[in-house]
This record gives sequence, C-alpha cells and structure tokens, in this order.
Amino acid sequence: MELEELSVTEKAAMLSGGSEWDSRGNERAGIPSFVMSDGPHGVRRQLGAGDHLGLGASKPATCFPTAGTVANSWDPDLAEEMGKALGREAHDLDVNVLLGPGMNIKRNPLCGRNFEYYSEDPQVAGRLATGLVKGIQSNGVSSCPKHFAVNSQELRRQASNSVIDERTLRELYLTGFEIMIREASPWAIMTSYNQVNGTYAHENKHLLTEILRQEWGFDGTVISDWGGSNSAVAAVKAGGSLEMPSPGYTSVRELVGAVKAGTLAEADINVRAREVATLAERTRFEGVGRDDLLSDDVIKTHHEIARHVAENTAVLLRNGSADGTVAPALPLKPGTRVAVIGDMAETARYQGSGSSKVNATGEENLLDELKKMGGIDVVGYQQGYERHGGKNSVLVEDAVALAAADTTDVVVAVVGLDERSESEGLDRSTMAIAEGQNELVKALSATGKPVVVVLVAGSPVELPWFDDIASLLYIGLSGQAGASATARVLVGEVNPSGHLAETWPLKYTDCPSSGWYPAIGRDAIYREGPFVGYRYYQTAGVPVRFPFGYGLSYSTFTYSDLSSDENGITFSVTNDSDIPGATVAQMYVRGPQGGAMRPDRELKGFKKVFLGAHETKKVTIAFDRYTFRHYDVVPGTWKTETGEREILVGDSVVNLPLSVRESIQGDIDLCPPNPVLGNYLKGRVKDVTDNEMTALFGHGVIAPGKTTVFGENDPISSWVDSRGFVARTIAKTLTKREESVRRKTGQPDLNTLFILNMPPRAMCKMTQGMIDAAMVQAIVKIANGHTFRGIGSFVAGYFRNISANKRVEKELENK
Repeated sequence: MELEELSVTEKAAMLSGGSEWDSRGNERAGIPSFVMSDGPHGVRRQLGAGDHLGLGASKPATCFPTAGTVANSWDPDLAEEMGKALGREAHDLDVNVLLGPGMNIKRNPLCGRNFEYYSEDPQVAGRLATGLVKGIQSNGVSSCPKHFAVNSQELRRQASNSVIDERTLRELYLTGFEIMIREASPWAIMTSYNQVNGTYAHENKHLLTEILRQEWGFDGTVISDWGGSNSAVAAVKAGGSLEMPSPGYTSVRELVGAVKAGTLAEADINVRAREVATLAERTRFEGVGRDDLLSDDVIKTHHEIARHVAENTAVLLRNGSADGTVAPALPLKPGTRVAVIGDMAETARYQGSGSSKVNATGEENLLDELKKMGGIDVVGYQQGYERHGGKNSVLVEDAVALAAADTTDVVVAVVGLDERSESEGLDRSTMAIAEGQNELVKALSATGKPVVVVLVAGSPVELPWFDDIASLLYIGLSGQAGASATARVLVGEVNPSGHLAETWPLKYTDCPSSGWYPAIGRDAIYREGPFVGYRYYQTAGVPVRFPFGYGLSYSTFTYSDLSSDENGITFSVTNDSDIPGATVAQMYVRGPQGGAMRPDRELKGFKKVFLGAHETKKVTIAFDRYTFRHYDVVPGTWKTETGEREILVGDSVVNLPLSVRESIQGDIDLCPPNPVLGNYLKGRVKDVTDNEMTALFGHGVIAPGKTTVFGENDPISSWVDSRGFVARTIAKTLTKREESVRRKTGQPDLNTLFILNMPPRAMCKMTQGMIDAAMVQAIVKIANGHTFRGIGSFVAGYFRNISANKRVEKELENK
C-alpha cells in the first residue's frame, strides 16, 4: 500500500514519537519504526523508558572526546574517523538515528553546553561536523545534527526567544549548518528549543522551508528536540517532520482536526509523513546482524581510536616563557622524578553532564597512566583539593610537601572544572575554577619546582596563576582514553598539535556579551551582532589570554612563499625541528576598504599539515562560495562586493606572517555601511546605543519586563513571581531541591532543572498523551493564581483526554 493511501489519522500518527526513543511506523504501508539515541560523542542507548536526560543506566559504549575538544584538532578527517566508529556502535546497539553532532556557535563561554559544541566560528563547526556526519552515515545510520538554530543558553532554554538580526543569523549562526548540509547531506536534523525572532524553531518556516530546504537543498527529516515542539499543526505547515518524544495521540487529534476544519491541507501531512518514511527506509537494517551489545574487538579497537582522537586534540598553551626566563618543562625528560597532584589525576573527569553522558566501556586515570610510562619516575601523589568543595588547607599543605621534597623534580598538577560546572540545563555562573584549586597551583609554584598544569574543562576558564607555572597542557574533556593520551603527550611520545577553536579571554567581563548573558527574561537579544569571539576581540582591540587558533608544539614551523589567484592560495610550511609534528594553517580574509560592515578579519579556510623532521610541504587552500560573500539584507540574498581583499595566513588569528592582496570581481559594487551603526563599525558592542542597535536589526528592540501574567510558554521557574501560593511554592520548592542535590552529590539535578526550564506546553509533549492542550491551559490558570478553578479544569480535562485518546487508538488498531 502506498503511503498516500493511508488514512489521515494514520499519516498524522507518523509525525510524532511512539515512545521516548522510537518513531511510529505503519505496517500496512511497510514503514518500520526507527530508534533514536543521544550520541554526539558516544552512543547513549538508554535501557529504561521515559529517560531522555541520561539519569538511568545505558548500554556500555565508547566515550570519545566531546565536540569542543575534537574541534581543537582542526581535522575533519579525524572527525570522520571518529564518526565511523560512532556509527558502527550505533548499528551494533540497535540505533538507527544518532542525535548529533552539536554545532551551535559558542556565543559566550558560560553556556553550560559549550562542551558539546565545536567552535565560535562557523568554518570550524561546519567542517568538523561534516566529517563526523559522513563517518556516522557510512554505516547506514543517520546522523542528526543539532540544535537548529541560534541555541546559545541553557537558562529558560525551552522558553527563550533568540532575537537576532538577519545578517548575523545568516553569516555566523547558520553558515556552519549550511556547510555541513551541503557537504555531508545528513538524513535528519534536530531543531532547537528556543524561538528565533518570535517563532519556535520547529515551526519556523523561514528556517525550515525557505533556508534549510529551498536554499540549501536538505531532503531529510526535521526532528524536534525532546519536548521542543509547540504546535503540531504549525510545525507541519512550516517544515517540521517529527515531534519527539511522544505526545500520545494529542498531536494526532490536532492534525486530523485541522484537516477536517480546512486549516491544514492533507497534502502537507503527506509531505511530512513521506520524510519520516524516507528516514525509516534509509536506516533499515534488514538482513544485517546487530548484536545489541558491543563485541570485545569493537570495544578494544574503539578505545584505541578514542585515544588517537584525544592525542590530536591536546593543546599546549604554555611551555616555558617567550623571554627564556622560564625553561620548557615538556616533554618530561627521561629520568624525571614526577609528583602527581590533583583529585582529577586519580579520578578522571572526561565528559560533561546531561543527555550526552555515556556509560563508558572503560576508564583511565592520569596517575596510573604516568606510572606505566617508561623513563620517568612517579614519586608520589596527593589529592590537593576537594573536588566539589571549598578550600582545604591540609590537602594543600600535603601537596606542597610532596612538591618541595628533594625527590621531586617536576610537579604535574591536574585541575579544572568539576561535574557541576558543565551540564545541559545549567549555564556556568563564572569563568573561574574553584578557589581551592587556584590556591593550590599558586602554592605549588611557590616551591620553586617546575609546575606542569594539565587543565580539564570543556570551555575557557580564567587563569590567575598562568605566569607562575612552567607549562600548561589543555586536554578539554578528552573521553575515556584521555588519560593515556595525555600521558603520552607529557612524555613526548605524542607531539601536541591541537589549536584552540575558541578565544580565551583574560577575564569574563572582557567577553562581548558579558553584560547581557544569559538573558533572564523571555527575549535573549543578540545585541553584539556578528562580533562574537575573535571577531570582537580583533576588531575592538581587546587583549586576550589565548587567541583563536592558538596552539604550541614541541616542533617549530615556518610559513613562506604565499601566492594567490582567482581559485585560492598556495604557500609552504616547513618543520624546522628534529621532531615530526603538525600545525594548523589558517586563512583569514579582511574585507575591502569602504565595503560593508565586517569584523576586522574572518577565518575562511584551514588545513592541518603533518610534517616530518625538517620537511617542507606546499599547501593549497581553495576559495569557495563562503570566502568573499556577505548577506545583503535589503534584497535578502548573498552578494560579493567587487574590490581588493587582504588574505592573511598563519597559525592563529594573531600570528599571520604571510599576506597577499587579491582583487575580486563580485556581483555588486562596494556597499558602504550605514553610518548610524556607529560603535558597531569598530566592534565596540558594549557601547552601542539603542539607535545603533535599531540600525543593525532594522527595527526597534526592547527587552520585556518581568512576567506577571503567565502563559503556556513561560517556564516553571518564572512561577516564583506568581500571585498564586501553590504555583509560587512549586517553583521555589523545585529550585531549593535542585540546589540541595547539587551540594550533596556534586552533580546537577538534571531532572529538576529540566522541569524548571520547561513551560507548561511541553507537558503536552512529554507525558505520552496523559496531558493535552486543554489540560495545559488549566495548569496556566493555576500559575496565574486561579488554583481551584485550574484544578477543576484539569481534572475534567483529564477524563476528556482519556476518552479522546482511546478513540484514536481504536481507529488505528482497526486499520
């Protein structure tokens, strides 16, 4: 039977999940259901029903480095290798659709989910995601890149409206997705929770139809984030294919009712159902063995791949001083007597918290791995600090005693962020690491022994002791094999080649959006425009701790012989040392003088270059559709200005020893910027006026005040301001419970955080059909202080909902 021959009810049923992780198939049309699973850096095949946050047990799988760490490799081929392993495990664990990679732009370093995202730059995000998607789908498993689009904060994540100007939206926040869609052709994509300029992402026609499908040519399935669908009817009209997890039959009833009322065409349902059916067919595994558990061979092989990825992502941020007053401490010389200090050296932290958390097939710690390394002597270990606590002078004193001992030559101190600091559902409150750890590092440095800091964190932190240490190795969140990879880097068996995929500011207040992030109200206004990360720091002349693209090596490299033509650039890179190594060659473009407003320079291409000792290689980076274009808002299309560009080449955004000018013949003349943009023209976004922001956005932008009348899209957390005692008590109780659990366990209470961030309308989407839209409105009455009226409406709606669901279920069974 053809899909179009099915009843409207049957086709509508295919557009929402049948359970927490499964789609609904249709036997009559031969359409199987398919299984979805979290998996940006490891397959989280959940064993229990109704768990989308990783609170329960999941099948063992390899935990690879997180996206924010993988991005430091600047190597799409490495990402593809990792993707192939991820796809193989998804296949073996009975997963058809792997929910990843996460590729939102890192707007601010405090976003709790930054460890799951690649970069502040769309070129890096797009190219790395392309590699991962290709690798995953080579196994016949669909990737599902996320979160489309403009998802930049965890606070109020299901009830936040990202207000952004069209040019910034297109050039910065969507270009990474565009690169990945055009080059990797994913079979699915996940929409974000938030609204984009007032319309929820899963029902945003501008995003899903005009840009994603019509402009980029996406032909796959658009899946909502879990609970992220708002209106099933609006989603179908706009281009949303499948809402997850399972609203029971509530959405089915809404869609059928809209068709009967003439407000939704059956043809639209046919298109969306066909998209779901196509994904089911693309990921069908008939006749292929699937063990449902990983074999010993896969576990061993993939652990080694995870180590290989981690080795290529470690970033050497300091090794001695530029003036020679501090000698390099790495690699550790044969015979070095090493004191290992830090709780995270004994109990590794290698992934973030939330839905991406993997039940790893194995674990390592740096203390044990260093003991295995030949040629060095581990003379002792001290905890150094309370992992989740405050200051502990006894632990510091014991660590200092070990460091100062005559038997110690070098101190390796492992510090960083704990499990509470980086998590889905919770933004960081500070860029600082725990004060107890800062005091430890300062005390260790005061012993006069060389201190090597191994830094564990998924995003930038402040480093008040940076000038006091000998060496700093940043390993990010390096996955289950990160400890052995780190040990190999420390002793020189691996030459570090990672480069930072995001800028590290000196202090949080230097960040362009620090004054308005995260938005505590409904509207998150992106008033900084395109000046995010290095685009801001370079344009506004703000000093940073580490620039975008920065990374040291045990080798030294020389760039030379740059030339260009209409197709691209060519240059040479030489390894000047006796040690084989790799560098990341980066191409930046500076726009034509007198042209449209732009940041001072923008990354437009890169290539990881592997070189033997004293080897020279010619490197070519081609120009492409993204190199010289800008988005012209007035005609609503991409344009290229005719004029001279400066092409700059080097190994970071600030170290660009080569430059050449190239005249570009575009399709328009130079477009002088609107002088009313004022401070934007020099990147001084912290000084912009309301008039200048109006000029950027094309309309006035006013942040709303405190919510006093609550709707179905206001989060539960906002009920603390409710006039109703019951609603106010619910919000305050949940807030206190989450804080208490975090203090006691050292882990965020993800379930409570999810509820606090959840608006009532999501209850309709997350309860397997137990709550429908009418019951949501009853809950809203309670939020607004009409407690008894709301409870009465809720109870009456409950029984009506049960009857309506039974009718739909019976109709489907009779088919």
